[in-house]
Amino acid sequence: MNPVPLVLGVALLVVTVTDLLWTTLWVEGGAGPLTTRVMSWTWRTTRTVGGRRPRVLTLAGPLTLLLGLAVWIGLLWAGWTLVFAGAENSLIDTRDTGPISWIERLYFVGYSLFTMGNGDFTPKDGIWQIVTALTTATGMLFITLIVSYVISVLEAVTQKRAFASNVSGLGQRGETIVRTAWNGETFRGLELPLNSFTGDINELATKHKAYPILHYFYSDQRTYATVLSIVALDEALTLLRFGVPESERPSKAVLENARSSVGNYIELVTSSFGHTAGQAPPSPDLDIVREADVPTVADETFAKALAESAERRKRLLGLVEADARDWPLSEDD
Repeated sequence: MNPVPLVLGVALLVVTVTDLLWTTLWVEGGAGPLTTRVMSWTWRTTRTVGGRRPRVLTLAGPLTLLLGLAVWIGLLWAGWTLVFAGAENSLIDTRDTGPISWIERLYFVGYSLFTMGNGDFTPKDGIWQIVTALTTATGMLFITLIVSYVISVLEAVTQKRAFASNVSGLGQRGETIVRTAWNGETFRGLELPLNSFTGDINELATKHKAYPILHYFYSDQRTYATVLSIVALDEALTLLRFGVPESERPSKAVLENARSSVGNYIELVTSSFGHTAGQAPPSPDLDIVREADVPTVADETFAKALAESAERRKRLLGLVEADARDWPLSEDD
C-alpha cells in the first residue's frame, strides 16, 4: 500500500465533488470555490487578450463553461487514478503479467468513469472491486449532472437575451422608453410591459444567483446586452419616479415593484461580478423627455432626487464597467 497517492487522490476527489455539487445543485450557494476561480481567471484573461473587442469577449462565456467542465472531469479522472495508484496490485492486466503503468491506470479509470465497458484490466477482488463500482457510479452521476447544468445555463443565457431584446424594443435609453410610453396624455399601457419586465428580472436574478457563469456570457449586439437593457430600464424608472409629477405617473405599485426588482438584481450581480463605481454616471436628460411634451418636475427637484439615488446609480455604472462597456449616452452608443 502506498498512502501518498491514495491520500492525494481522496483529497482531490473530495474537493472536486464538493465544488461540482455546490455549483450544480446548491441554488443559494452560487458557484463553488474552484469554479469561481476558473470563471474569474477566464474572464480576466479574455479581457486582457481581447481588450474591448466584442467578438473576442463573446468567447468568454463558452470558454468559461468548457474550462469548468474540463476541470471537473480532469480532476475526477486524476483523483481516481491516484486512488488506484495507492496499491501496486489494485489492478490486474488480463493480457500481460507485467506491472501496471500510470498510463494503464489512467486508461482503466477513464473507461470506468465513462462506462465504455472495456475489459483489458480488472480490479483485484475485494475492496478494489467496490472502488471500481464507485468510480463508475460517480461517472454516471456527475456526467448526468454536468449535462443538466449545461442545458440549464444555456436556457438561462437565451432568457437573458430575450429579456434584453424586449426592453430594447421600447428603447435603448431611459429617456427613449419614457417618450415611447407617453401617448400624449398618459402613460397608460406601460404597466403591462413593466409587470412583465418585473417578473423577468426576478427570474433572471434567481438564475444569476444559481448560475453565476451567466455574468460572463457577453453579447456584441447591443439589443441583446442585458446590462445595457437594465440601465435603460432603471433610468426610465428613475425618470418616471422622480422626473414626472405624481399625478402623471403610472401606478405607484407597479412602478415601485419594478424599481425594487431592478434594485435587487443590481445588488445581487454587483456582489458577485460588478463593483461600485467611484462616481455616479451622467444624469438622465429631462429636456429629451420634455421634447415629447411629457410633463416633468423642475430640474432642481429632479437633481435632488438623483443625489439621493447616487449609490444605486454608482452600482449600476459598476456593472457596466465590469461588463467591459461604456455608459450609453445616445441611441447610437
